Amino acid sequence: MNTKRIQDVLSDKNLQNNLSTFINRYGRSGLEQAMQYYINMQKEYTCKTKTSVSKLKMSDIYYLTIRKHNITIYTNDGIYHKYGTLKNELKTLSLYNFVMCNQSCIVSLTQIKSICNDDIILSNNVKLHMSRNYAPKVLIAFSRNNLF
Repeated sequence: MNTKRIQDVLSDKNLQNNLSTFINRYGRSGLEQAMQYYINMQKEYTCKTKTSVSKLKMSDIYYLTIRKHNITIYTNDGIYHKYGTLKNELKTLSLYNFVMCNQSCIVSLTQIKSICNDDIILSNNVKLHMSRNYAPKVLIAFSRNNLF
């Protein structure tokens, strides 16, 4: 952002009030977390197959499942497929608030509406099973993700 643009933004009284209110409520670290969250949600995930390449916004992905190295990606816009391992997908996706909820599923923490017993209910009302082995990590990550 150039200097002129920054000055224009800083001279906007409504924006100043909104920023001030936000910082008073959540602190400077809250503002930094919110900005990082926004940046992360603008990131794209590349779904490559032998015959196609699709770019998906991280914020549009609900969850991924695997069966015999065939990965299925469930998004706002539809279902995508690719070949690979969840371990490799998790290496990339864990940086963007994704966590493993059972041996064959990775879920976006930002898409979780609620967790009840062993069930994860997503914002699109899909219900996913959470295994006992992964439950503590999911619960901790979900509660941290919902701090602000």
